[in-house]
Amino acid sequence: MRTIGLLGGMSWESTAVYYRLLNEGAADRFGPLRQAPILLHSFDFAEVAARQRAQEWDQLGRRLSDATRGLVRAGAELIGICANTMHILADEVRRAADGVPLVHVVDATADAVDAAGARRVALLGTAYTMDKPFYADALRAHGLDVVLPGPSTRVELQRIIYEELTQGIVRTESRAALLGAIRECSDQGAQVAALACTEFQMLVEPGDTDSPVPVVDTTREHCRALLEAACE
Repeated sequence: MRTIGLLGGMSWESTAVYYRLLNEGAADRFGPLRQAPILLHSFDFAEVAARQRAQEWDQLGRRLSDATRGLVRAGAELIGICANTMHILADEVRRAADGVPLVHVVDATADAVDAAGARRVALLGTAYTMDKPFYADALRAHGLDVVLPGPSTRVELQRIIYEELTQGIVRTESRAALLGAIRECSDQGAQVAALACTEFQMLVEPGDTDSPVPVVDTTREHCRALLEAACE
């Protein structure tokens, strides 16, 4: 396997899931005790979240670029960003990687939506992921129609992510709110829901019978794509 370089800590709760899924996937492919070769740069999420709130994306871009160059120097042969929102800086990371491929979460997500036979997808994530065009436009580039929940629902999802899930807090009421957001989008014609926040898998997972439409866990799909790239 090629060495996977991860930009993580955004938050550590979901980065831990990346680490587990990548190593479970390696064992499934190659047998017991086999693990994925991984290099991890873990950020202080408090700083990242503060710069997000201040719209200091240029500074965040420099931080991710510096970390990417460090991973490449250390031997990373492909790069993954362990966060949906921070793919807003995917172009900066790709340039910093200087030819080392970036495995993009939207490509993995779109492949999973396509495999489900759906063309109209609910996009659920942080306010940045839902409000800014980078994610929806990337899905549309794959030929998908995108459905977003209403403004008040977006505000609540943002609160749940930053005040609860990134701190390891899982509440029944928040699960109900996420399922309500999925239902709101399914009422608008969404055939599948993309859980485009790496922490949402703490509340709802693929196959959840309480969801009105199938869900795609972007964390799980991204890990699958990272493993496939590492095994090429």
